[in-house]
Amino acid sequence: MSAAIELTGVSKRFAEFTAVKAVSLAIPREQRCALLGPNGAGKTTLLNLISGRLPLSGGSIRINGRDVSREGAQSRARLGVGRSFQKTNIFPQLSLLQNVRLGAQSRHQAANWNPWRPVDSDRALCEEATALIRQANIRRPVDTLAEELSYGEQRQLELAITLATRPSIVLLDEPTAGMSPSETALILNLMMELLEGLTVVIVEHDLSVVDRIADRIVVMERGGVIADGAPAEVKADPRVQHAYLKGAVHA
Repeated sequence: MSAAIELTGVSKRFAEFTAVKAVSLAIPREQRCALLGPNGAGKTTLLNLISGRLPLSGGSIRINGRDVSREGAQSRARLGVGRSFQKTNIFPQLSLLQNVRLGAQSRHQAANWNPWRPVDSDRALCEEATALIRQANIRRPVDTLAEELSYGEQRQLELAITLATRPSIVLLDEPTAGMSPSETALILNLMMELLEGLTVVIVEHDLSVVDRIADRIVVMERGGVIADGAPAEVKADPRVQHAYLKGAVHA
């Protein structure tokens, strides 16, 4: 069985600067892999390459066995790739229901939609979106505007939107950044529950989160991979301790 994500010699250059240098990784289905490294290590760029938000400068990417090296984000989303971002990516002027329903609608081809039919008339979509809002532990009326949510609730909403696309692969970029300890505990518990059975790649600065969610750690420095393995093994690696674990922890 092929891996969920296969990277072979993946590189990304911005003019004279190389952000990602010949990274090769195979991430099995249902594995939870954490990307660690100091600021500027290339972690977010690598997520953008996997999701198709950035084109490759070199190498190849396979998603669920299919070569997607020349395909964009929309094509990869149809193959089951979901993504969250460092900055909350929601529609603040839309309601909770509308936000999550848009995620569900994205699974359908445009040809299946009648532009003259109000989307509110699709009961199945509304019920699905409402169920996801509740699963994400958002205790607000579904017609609440997203801009009225707290920061932590907005992160919960983003998780619900991502799951509405029914991904098999979820890429998370610092999902607990800026959260209080109680908010971090809540979102971590939600991720542990709602991402069960999915392939997860997470960039995270909080090592307590990594310890709970990841069964593999990949450490990057200056665009390349310097360590890859089980959490205890990687954290004991002298190169990792020098590059990442010493002093202040960054992501």
